[in-house]
Amino acid sequence: MSYDAFIFDLDGTIIDSELIGLKTLQATLSEQGIDKSLDELRFSIGIPGLSTLEVLNVADIPTTLALWIRKQKPLMKEVPIFADMIEVIEQLPKTGIVTSQTGAELRCGFNLLKVDHHFQAIVCADDTERHKPNPEPLELGLKLLRCRADEAIYIGDSVYDLQCAQSAGVDFGLALWGAKTTDGFESADYIFETPRDILNLCSHEEHV
Repeated sequence: MSYDAFIFDLDGTIIDSELIGLKTLQATLSEQGIDKSLDELRFSIGIPGLSTLEVLNVADIPTTLALWIRKQKPLMKEVPIFADMIEVIEQLPKTGIVTSQTGAELRCGFNLLKVDHHFQAIVCADDTERHKPNPEPLELGLKLLRCRADEAIYIGDSVYDLQCAQSAGVDFGLALWGAKTTDGFESADYIFETPRDILNLCSHEEHV
């Protein structure tokens, strides 16, 4: 099967940023006397920072969120892109991003990598009222790319990505290079071990 549109999560799928996010969150909380292990914070992967701090019952969420972003900013400027990812994306028909990062976070990190021009649509956390696993962000991505749900695939590394895709009626591909495990992803339509595996879903004419 081939798809007209390939929509990607960002953290842990395109860029190898998740450990940065977890460690800076851990350090931010520690300054407020909240000690959490990295494993205890892994639930935050795939949801907006605001939602994470709400789950953690942080007293001063705006200040904490600003501090967390400030700690991430110098590190995100040089965040690595997963190997072969851009080369693969260049060979796909329509491409988009649906991320839980806010627009401000994108400007501080991903946009500085100078690869955002490869995507015809980018939906961030502040573009919709509801967020993953709600289907609203992905539905906006489909609208911007002018394609139906059955013409697209969403590729991500978290259970929130999977749930978002299923709620939107979009096929889901697991980015195993980011997820590191297939546990909890038994209902995924595809398991991609490397970015190049995605090219198997393109017609022969679309890539070499």
